[in-house]
Amino acid sequence: MASFTLHGIPVSRGIAIGRAHLLAAAALDVKHYLIAEEQVEAEVQRLQNAFDTVHKELQVIWKDLPQDAPAELGAFLDVHALILSDPMISEVPLDIIRNRHYNAEWALVTQIDELSAQFDEIEDAYLRERKVDIQQVGERVLKVLTGSATALSGFTGSDELTAHMIVVAHDISPADMLQFRDHAFGGFITDVGGQNSHTAIVARSLDIPAAVGMYNASALIAQDDWIIIDGDAGVVIVEPTPMVLEQYRERQARLVRERKKLGKLKKTPAITRDGTEIALLANIELPEDCAAAMEAGAAGVGLFRSEFLFMGRTGYGKRLPSEDEQFESYRKAVLAMKGRPVTIRTLDIGADKPLDTAEETALNPALGLRAIRYCLAEPQMFLAQLRAILRASAFGPIKLLIPMLAHAFEIDQTLTMIEQAKAQLRTANKKFDPLIPVGAMIEIPAAALTLPMFVKRMDFLSIGTNDLIQYTLAIDRVDHEVAHLYDPLHPAVLYLLSSTISIGAKAGIPVAVCGEMAGDTKLTRLLLGMGLREFSMHPAQLLEVKQEILNSDLTVIAPQAKKILRTFEPAAINAAVEQLRLL
Repeated sequence: MASFTLHGIPVSRGIAIGRAHLLAAAALDVKHYLIAEEQVEAEVQRLQNAFDTVHKELQVIWKDLPQDAPAELGAFLDVHALILSDPMISEVPLDIIRNRHYNAEWALVTQIDELSAQFDEIEDAYLRERKVDIQQVGERVLKVLTGSATALSGFTGSDELTAHMIVVAHDISPADMLQFRDHAFGGFITDVGGQNSHTAIVARSLDIPAAVGMYNASALIAQDDWIIIDGDAGVVIVEPTPMVLEQYRERQARLVRERKKLGKLKKTPAITRDGTEIALLANIELPEDCAAAMEAGAAGVGLFRSEFLFMGRTGYGKRLPSEDEQFESYRKAVLAMKGRPVTIRTLDIGADKPLDTAEETALNPALGLRAIRYCLAEPQMFLAQLRAILRASAFGPIKLLIPMLAHAFEIDQTLTMIEQAKAQLRTANKKFDPLIPVGAMIEIPAAALTLPMFVKRMDFLSIGTNDLIQYTLAIDRVDHEVAHLYDPLHPAVLYLLSSTISIGAKAGIPVAVCGEMAGDTKLTRLLLGMGLREFSMHPAQLLEVKQEILNSDLTVIAPQAKKILRTFEPAAINAAVEQLRLL
């Protein structure tokens, strides 16, 4: 067979080499037929029994979840159990059988397709990809109905002892992923998915190379084909030539050696050659992520995305997490960090991420009622979160971070609500840190251009580069048609970044970067040269960034960074940034 290459979305770094193991989708081969009136209730019972079986399967998987399983897997299992209990899944297909006389499989697929079409209308990428969870629950029920299962067969190739399994599928459910943990699998390839798909999230948490959004990979790749996944580029090479295979094996071995070398830096302080200390912090989504942050030697948590605690609850009829539930999660994170500071960002949700998926989404969700705007419009929900965070501050150092601020009245209103939450806790005799630092996310150009308003009121600043770039360049960063315009090195972006860092330093206000730029080693020296002293990133990126810092001399870098900030031609900026890495 001739070699060929497929291109998708890179979601998890590294190189995987192994044999393809294909997972078939049950929904692709569902029989459609009408049943007689006297068979209706028996068919209803058959579907009901399948629902019960899947419920039990999910309970067993949850119970047997390994101690070291990423927290995301448990969260996804919870979501699948909620979907399975939702009347839109558990009751509507039964009504279809009774009213239209469809067979059980046909009735289920009809309803799944209807719900999927509704999810396609949602503009937010994260929620749009949650339709995949509904489809996977349907797949699981269909497998019970049809008597098929996701089996792991042995390899037929002659290299079975040395080959790693590369799982190839239209999509992979979190529940199915668990059975791969005890096998020598090296990576995932899926036809669907994006940066926020559960496959991507779990692949990153397991630190396994993956490529998603490959469109028809599962149709083009055959069982036992030799596969190379280049996770950095989102490229899959099928049946590589001996020369290409050898090149990638060398690259893979080099990456393993480099990772081992990086492991020795865990306890090394992040100090530049000229003696400047840099704080390297971790971005987390769940309290369980603190283990990876500690393992990587993070100086603390620079961004706890609290919306992850809420987002698993959306659209399936389950209530939002209570104040006590949130408090337990925040307290767990604080205790896990053992005295290192934890920066918790308040809920960044709304408009494009409605808490009830039945709500209409905004015409332009990125410019809608989201983040702090949403929270100020829902004061009781916001106060409950503020009280939970404040209560957790009694157990260790917490910093409170407010997203998407742009107006003085928003800052003042937020600070008033924080004081109100403190007063409520005092009345209830609950302990908290009365001096908890409060900071602002700088992610809207208006905020970056009116910093005196912020430094006067806030204790620290954190630059969210993902949104700052999106709003500065007026592009939707998840829209593939304009994705090529997303440019962290655009002169306007660099100006806003450098001026924020500079004004913060002059005012004696700590400034961090917690967006993707912080974890990109190609940009580390540029950010250092701008004066950045706090970086927050995914724990997996921390040691590589630390290595770059240890090899940097600010006395050499800073003058070059200033020259870059005076440059406006893209080619010249890119060349200068590359040159900076060689200093």
